[in-house]
Amino acid sequence: MNFVKRAGLSLVARKGKTVLMLGVFLVVCVLLLGGFLLQGAMARQEAAAQRLIGVDATVRADGLTAAQAERLARTPGVQRHNPLLRGGARLPDRRLVESGAPRPPDSRPQRDGPRLVGLRDSEMLLDFATGHSKVVDGRPLTPRDTGRKVVLISEQLAELNGLSTGDRLTLTSPDGKQRGAYDVVGVYRDDRARIPDAWVEPSEIAANQIYAPLGTLHLDGPLDEAVFKLGSPEQSERLHAAARRLLGDAGFRFDVNDKAYRDQVQPLRRVGAFAGALVRLIAGAGTVILGLIVSLTIRERRDELGMLLSLGEKKWKLVGQHTVEAVAVALPALALAALAGTALAGPVSTYLPGHTANALLPPAELHLRAADLGRTAALGLGIALVATAVPGLGILRLHPRSILTDTD
Repeated sequence: MNFVKRAGLSLVARKGKTVLMLGVFLVVCVLLLGGFLLQGAMARQEAAAQRLIGVDATVRADGLTAAQAERLARTPGVQRHNPLLRGGARLPDRRLVESGAPRPPDSRPQRDGPRLVGLRDSEMLLDFATGHSKVVDGRPLTPRDTGRKVVLISEQLAELNGLSTGDRLTLTSPDGKQRGAYDVVGVYRDDRARIPDAWVEPSEIAANQIYAPLGTLHLDGPLDEAVFKLGSPEQSERLHAAARRLLGDAGFRFDVNDKAYRDQVQPLRRVGAFAGALVRLIAGAGTVILGLIVSLTIRERRDELGMLLSLGEKKWKLVGQHTVEAVAVALPALALAALAGTALAGPVSTYLPGHTANALLPPAELHLRAADLGRTAALGLGIALVATAVPGLGILRLHPRSILTDTD
């Protein structure tokens, strides 16, 4: 009789053992598939963190210009850049946010004015990148705003002056010689901005900070700094070398701020590492458990094996029969695991990192992909082969006479 057909008859005849093996295979395949799905979700989240958060490298140097910052932005690995220039301004005919304490007699009213920040991309500011500040009306400032007279103002300053998106305000230079009208294109809220109780100069209050595109302000001189967005901390070395060659040592300073990146990526990597350890643990435990079941099955079927050997059956066919039995049970277990993965992926996703109110990234989602199912199938079938091949080595040492005459 063909050993494949004999394997099928054996599975039908031993329904209890077949159901037991199917149950073990199903648990193993579900856990393996879950581990692979979790690894995939964390890998996608880490890639998203690299794109959305990345690492900020800040370059400062004496005489740093916007043209030099633009040249450094072409360094491989740099995704975005943001030259920054800070200065003062006057806001005629508008009120400024002030502290609750009365103005001291010796204060200088001529210093009253907003802090003006010229930039290229407001979303690259650390407060916006980490979610502490966010645009609540209108839009942020982008590189497309270069050369345009537009501003981004705080929610407190807007409410105090009855301003909203689309309104216009006037800014003048501190000496009053330069004047310009600017359109409000966005209003932002800073969750950490608090009006101090003690007296503070209005220019030092965060709510009086106004952002505008670099080059359209009443500001002169070199940049205060330039911030470059990189995909990972490892890419900062190339930018550091390029900046040093271009700017020299005069006042040169290079700082890498990867806190936001690490805060988001490290939990993802820990979950991914846990998923990898889970896959290895399940693979090892599944192999051992199934190997024990097959070993017990072979021990119980010694008489059957001895009879087949005495009739001239090849030993490799007996090993093949047990392998076919294991694979025949593994295939439906894989199919059931795929159905379970499809049904449970959505509900389980809600427990993954990112499903919180203050999450910076889109939440992680489990998606059943053909590659994940293929890896599960390959590893599951590998477990089936190992679990039958190792105990099957004992079959190769069997002799019909010793089996049939054994009285134990």
